[in-house]
Amino acid sequence: MATVTLTLADDVAVITINNPPINATSHSVRAGLVDALDKIEKDAAIKAAILICDGKTFIAGADVSEFGQPPKNPILPDVIKRLEASTKPIIAAIHGHALGGGLEVALGCHYRIADTSAKLGLPEVNLGLIPGAGGTVRLPRLISTENAISLITGGKPVSASAANDMGLIDAIAHGELIDAAKDFAKTIIDQPCPTPLVDRAPVDTLSDDQWQETFAAVTKKARGQIAPQIAATAIRTGIEQGAEAGLLHEREKFVELRDSDQSKALRHIFFAERSVGKLPDLDGVKPNTLSEIGVIGGGIMGAGIATASLLAGFKVKIIERNEDACATGHATVEKHLTGSLKRGLISQERFDSLMASLSTSMDYADLGNADLVVEAVFEDMSVKHDVFGKLSLYCKPTAVLASNTSYLDINEIAVKCVNPARVIGLHFFSPAHIMKLLEIVRTDKADAQSLATAFAFARKLGKIAVPCGVCDGFIGNRIMSAYRKHCEYMLEDGALPHQIDDAMVAFGFPMGLFAMQDMAGLEISWATRKRLAPFRDPSERYVALGDYLCEMERFGKKNGLGWYRYDETGKAQPDADVDALVIADSAKKGITRRNFTHDEIIETILSAMRNEGDKILAEGIANSPDAIDVVMINGYGFPRHKGGPMFLTRSK
Repeated sequence: MATVTLTLADDVAVITINNPPINATSHSVRAGLVDALDKIEKDAAIKAAILICDGKTFIAGADVSEFGQPPKNPILPDVIKRLEASTKPIIAAIHGHALGGGLEVALGCHYRIADTSAKLGLPEVNLGLIPGAGGTVRLPRLISTENAISLITGGKPVSASAANDMGLIDAIAHGELIDAAKDFAKTIIDQPCPTPLVDRAPVDTLSDDQWQETFAAVTKKARGQIAPQIAATAIRTGIEQGAEAGLLHEREKFVELRDSDQSKALRHIFFAERSVGKLPDLDGVKPNTLSEIGVIGGGIMGAGIATASLLAGFKVKIIERNEDACATGHATVEKHLTGSLKRGLISQERFDSLMASLSTSMDYADLGNADLVVEAVFEDMSVKHDVFGKLSLYCKPTAVLASNTSYLDINEIAVKCVNPARVIGLHFFSPAHIMKLLEIVRTDKADAQSLATAFAFARKLGKIAVPCGVCDGFIGNRIMSAYRKHCEYMLEDGALPHQIDDAMVAFGFPMGLFAMQDMAGLEISWATRKRLAPFRDPSERYVALGDYLCEMERFGKKNGLGWYRYDETGKAQPDADVDALVIADSAKKGITRRNFTHDEIIETILSAMRNEGDKILAEGIANSPDAIDVVMINGYGFPRHKGGPMFLTRSK
């Protein structure tokens, strides 16, 4: 089938792009568009044209596979100029997503109409790039500078409604898109073509002070990523120096960024996230139908899992030990959903429907209709055994039974089930209704049907699913335990907690290790250390500073004292008492302290991550280095623009 086709409906031409799955602006699409425009221009019977796409989406971006290859004419900027130069009005009819080069194509058209579910955006910064086909120049000539900066430097798409409010589109189609586009064409067919965006004046501009404030805000949010700052500069160049200078500047910076280390890293993780969950041995395996989800435990994690499941369209039943615990779990889910309601993410009608899909019980027999059950109770093997024994007794034979344990041996958990083949691990990250990562743990006896069902569940939740094997901590917590150990060594050798955290934040982490521990609660890892104490190698170096803090009832941010001291607003400050404790511990062990530079701290952390990652790969716990990178970026705050610890090693 031709990539681009041209048909005629009365005096309106319809240009249709069919380049599945995302109608990317590949060379065949670009060449087909130019050919269609030539035919339209030569045909006197055609008065206007509609540009629309087959399939699930409008043009959802560039063909990333062409990156790194010599450009093939016509390049996208030239195609967009041809759209603008048309003497006959062209209407972009948008459904699905109009992203990146797709939205730039729409900006080259004279009008834009979108259906109610469409999303529009310029997300190039997420790949370490800026728009490369005029987006930074045309957008602020259509909408306000403030909105243009937000769309381009933030990289997040907006809804059709928001796009309409800011003037990005001319109309919203409430019925069939093509019919609405044809009706719209009738209203403008006898009018002269509007002035192309590239020839218009900017909608507005900012003062020098406003620009400085904008650059400061963009830089702070970028946390070391360079593309958002370059994007803001490109927008300003196009506004203040004119469209022609802006287009030249934009293209030059786009090419520079395309070849940068940051863009290579971001493109690596972009593809890794989309491939890491594809398992060849599950090809052709049909997952179980999922309708009702059971959650054992309505605490912080259980309520988060229940919330995520409700938002994905499932009925949810929480099992708790008593009525008070049931009420607490129900209230926590309601609080999560109320937050979504207040932020405008769900309507009141949907909120009411979601709450109606939630129920609680103290009776495991009420899980008889559950298709998948996730256990999220206290990290104790005897407690887990009790739960899974009951699940095995009361759940239907086809139900998949999953544990959310962070560290415990799921193979050992599975022995209490009549059919261990249906037991897997689903390790969510807190808060479970927000965090995108989900480790799917393959037990020794798990069958393909259960695993396929788990991956289908993850997709429905909108999670990035990473398969892994059974070991203490799986992928992410195991690596974190390894580098935490080396950070603790650095404490005894001469660094202070805030120095290590400062180095991590400067590298690009959202927060340092010790601040993160304070936020999670120090007693959690303390309990794990006590559980593993009998199995610890006596010859291994052990740092007991975290134990000392817990013995002093310094449990972290929740009680205002941890590695840091927290004021009444929750702001952390280095604590002289903790510094003294660290220094005294070194002296007690006879260790001569020394200074650590930021670079030494980061290299120590990265080496620990890489070494543990290599062990995980050698043991078959992770399927690939990409899996490790995806976990560390999406679960542990590793800076995305660095590509992950394994990628960073290979790229050096």
